[in-house]
Amino acid sequence: MPFAVYALGLAVFAQGTSEFMLSGLVSDIAADLHVSIPAAGLLTSAFAVGMIVGAPLMALFSRNWPRRRALLFFLCVFSAVHVVGALTPGYGVLLATRVVGALANAGFWAVALATAVSMVGPEARARATSVVVGGVTIACVAGVPAGAALGGHWGWRSAFWAVALVSVPAVAVIARTIPGGRPKAAPARAGVELRTLARPRLLLTLLTSALVQGATFCAFSYFEPLATHVTGLGDAWVPALLALFGLGSFVGVTAAGRLVDARPLALTTAGLVSLAVGWTGFALSAGNPFATISLVFVQGLLAFGTGTALISWVFRLAADAPTLSGSFATAAFNVGGALGPWFGGLVIDAGLGFRSPLWVSALLMALALGTAWASLGTRRAVDRGRDGVPAV
Repeated sequence: MPFAVYALGLAVFAQGTSEFMLSGLVSDIAADLHVSIPAAGLLTSAFAVGMIVGAPLMALFSRNWPRRRALLFFLCVFSAVHVVGALTPGYGVLLATRVVGALANAGFWAVALATAVSMVGPEARARATSVVVGGVTIACVAGVPAGAALGGHWGWRSAFWAVALVSVPAVAVIARTIPGGRPKAAPARAGVELRTLARPRLLLTLLTSALVQGATFCAFSYFEPLATHVTGLGDAWVPALLALFGLGSFVGVTAAGRLVDARPLALTTAGLVSLAVGWTGFALSAGNPFATISLVFVQGLLAFGTGTALISWVFRLAADAPTLSGSFATAAFNVGGALGPWFGGLVIDAGLGFRSPLWVSALLMALALGTAWASLGTRRAVDRGRDGVPAV
């Protein structure tokens, strides 16, 4: 695996830390900037929306740039807005930095995924994807808790400084290891890429990916009240459970990277079915501490392993859209990450209890199985030559 792919993973680690660390800093930000806690919470929502909108827009914006230039531009902007965020005395400026940072993050993700896949052969695409996505899982295990710890000791601004500083070595390594020229083949016209991305099978794969991530973050966002109110664990268990989920995610991404390229369809199908069974079993057994601790790890493993496999499928199906396929995969990931917690909050607000997000996750996985089955049906149609697109 080229060293440059690991450099991309380091940058994604910094960005993943930024995306999720505010969950432990909301109260401090609200008190320091004299805003309400819900207003401080909007900083996370603004980042998620920026990621969804920014992925395709930034990919189009930079599609004719050499990839090294695009990666360095997005990463430098991302680092700079964290410096501005750490220095600003006002909520409005901080909110603006979150939006701009999300746009830069989305652009970097889209280009990084395409770059990583282009630097390896077809037999190592999933592994390259797993290294990049693995940056997010390491952020969940180490970056987010470290950001919360920094915020607790030296204030929330120190966490923003830390993210900016971690980005610096990634900038240096990317500048030295990513080729500076344009890809040998000229990029396809934007219209051609958009038509490729409009193929039914690819859209269904993106929808499946969004549903899987929606199920994941619907449950993940409410692990704390689930553990303390349903399972009966103490508050001290919550950081350990979150870290355990992140550890499972890292194991799942790593395993997917090594196994999916060999049997992509079988392993993706097994992951989807296992996730559906797992969230259902979790909902039924959430009152048991041993089951909860075990399933937090297992579901993290399955969710991110299957998510990595689905991203790999997007690149397989969108070979004619090398610039925009990564951006659509990024957008689908973040659509799920934004809608999942909202769905979970709706059922909790409806008085259905803290176990109810797990049932929503199980329902979302049932829908994901349906869209995956529909995607397989379109594959059969392709195999029969109905739309003139070669089967993958």
